[in-house]
Amino acid sequence: MDIIRPELKRNRTLRRIAVIGAGTLLLLTLVLLALRAEPSAPRVDRSSVWLDTVEFGELVRQVRGPGSLVPRETRWVPASSAGRVERILIRPGARVTPESVLIELSNPELIQEVDERRYEVEAMEAGLISLRADLERQLLDARMALASARADHDSYRLEAEAEAELAERGIVSQIQYQRSALRVAQMAERVEMENERIVRIEASIRSQLDAESARLAQARQRLTRLEQRLTDLHVRAGVAGVLQRIDVEEGQQLLAGANIGRIVDPDDLIAQVRISENQAREIALDQPATIDTRGSLVSGRVVRIDPTVTDGTVQVDIELNDSLPRGARPDLSVDGLIELERLSDVLHIGRPAYGQPESAISLFRLNDNGHAERVPVRLGRASVNRVEVVSGLMAGDRVILSDLSSHAGHDRLRLN
Repeated sequence: MDIIRPELKRNRTLRRIAVIGAGTLLLLTLVLLALRAEPSAPRVDRSSVWLDTVEFGELVRQVRGPGSLVPRETRWVPASSAGRVERILIRPGARVTPESVLIELSNPELIQEVDERRYEVEAMEAGLISLRADLERQLLDARMALASARADHDSYRLEAEAEAELAERGIVSQIQYQRSALRVAQMAERVEMENERIVRIEASIRSQLDAESARLAQARQRLTRLEQRLTDLHVRAGVAGVLQRIDVEEGQQLLAGANIGRIVDPDDLIAQVRISENQAREIALDQPATIDTRGSLVSGRVVRIDPTVTDGTVQVDIELNDSLPRGARPDLSVDGLIELERLSDVLHIGRPAYGQPESAISLFRLNDNGHAERVPVRLGRASVNRVEVVSGLMAGDRVILSDLSSHAGHDRLRLN
């Protein structure tokens, strides 16, 4: 006969509850330990990151921009006369003098007009000679009339003086003497009128000759201008230098004033560089600059800052203080470095791959055990390749400047 023992069943239930509780407690402990444990630091290949050391000392702030060498002065050669391009005598790259003929133009209408103006001037010159002869003949006739009047006046005067003595003796009647005296007065008046007539004729001659001479001078001036236009069909350089470009082709019809080519002085060049509008705010005149010609460095200074912004950049002209290297020529591509200021006794590092000047970022700083820890860093003023460190680092610290955004969720890295 079986004996029922309830305490055995109760003991088994208690043991089961104890085992389950112990297992649950162990599981909770493991979960808590896992939550408190730091995640393992990811590994990064040291050769794949850019490391730099924080330095203390002088920081030269510079801005960089691409550009090219351009002539200080450029002269465009225009066509003074309209015409068709017959020949191009000089090609770009050749040195020219002021008298060098660049191209020859043809203009048959201009040649015909010059011939017509020449005939017109010759006709006006002949007309002026004929007019002068006619006027001189009129003046000669007037002088002859004056001479005749003076002779008559003198004759009548002598006759009147003789009759005056005879009239006193009663030999000549008083009426005859008065008639002689009247003729003398009339002839004196005629002499005076002839004198006045000559004065008027001379004034008329001067005015007519002056008017005709002025018309002739105008015609000659028109002819001179046309002849100059005819001469300008041989387009000359006008200045010494190097012909940089020719913008016409043989057979092309040109209008007066059209640009034919450009002449520059290859020995007097400046650098024109383009600086980002954000960086150009601190540029000022006379700031020192350095031009990299891809073969040598040439010092210079800022002489002009364009007041306008084009495509997000500002053009800056730099005058060169040193001689250019051999082979430097207009339109040669260069890089320009403009010095903004020199900061003394500041912490600085290379510019990180991310982060802007005057901002707060985080960088990985290396420690002695081969790990890199994330630290907050405050950046200050920046140069082309380096930036000021305001806080967060000390001189001698080594930091990673590469872009590690892929490890944004980690505060520690292990370098292999």
